[in-house]
Amino acid sequence: MSLYRTRGIVLRTTRLGEADRIVNLVTEDRGKVRAVVKGVRRTASRWGGRMEPLMHVSLMAWNGRELDTVTQAEVVEVFKCVREDLNRMAKAAVMAEVVDRLCHDQSDDPAPYRMLRGALASLDSADSPAIVGAFLWKLLAQEGAAPVLEICAGCGGEGPLRYFDPAAGGATCGSCRGGRPLSPGAADAIAGVLGGRLNSVLRECDSRTASEMERLAAAAMEHHLERRLWSLGVLER
Repeated sequence: MSLYRTRGIVLRTTRLGEADRIVNLVTEDRGKVRAVVKGVRRTASRWGGRMEPLMHVSLMAWNGRELDTVTQAEVVEVFKCVREDLNRMAKAAVMAEVVDRLCHDQSDDPAPYRMLRGALASLDSADSPAIVGAFLWKLLAQEGAAPVLEICAGCGGEGPLRYFDPAAGGATCGSCRGGRPLSPGAADAIAGVLGGRLNSVLRECDSRTASEMERLAAAAMEHHLERRLWSLGVLER
């Protein structure tokens, strides 16, 4: 076994035995790491709340065959405003679940870590209604699954494009009608997120358009993952 140091964000935790816990983290240089934190659930644990979901930590761990073992962790960021607001926590939970589903073990791609860290920092400073939808669309683009928005994803025609079909991979025209209705505002917001106008979309997108963009992004992400996102149920309540 070898000892390593990295930074990561805790995505989720699972109980192990009477006192231990398995943590899933997305890291800056090792992809997704699954590791055991020993004794973390004891009342007098030295870990405190450092290894809870959404904590950004600097850690040392032993590399194991199936699970690594965390030996030391220090808090880098707490995202205090997110933790103190149930609405923001629900949004953060969706983003963490998606990264947990998408991110590969032992990958040197820093993009998922950087994107989640940036999204949590943005959510901590301002509760934009567009944050979840924008994050999902950016992740899909990172995965090579950006939607077709300029022409009909079904027939290649110029439109008008009035629907969004995850199975087709983007916006569709009236002749290829399928999927969900797509408003011009939502189409423009999605194009803005993917075309370099992320900050302006986060600042200016109204709640109705942001909600539509989020629903379409969730449908596209679930189609890409071929599974439901359970944390969306909390967000929709």
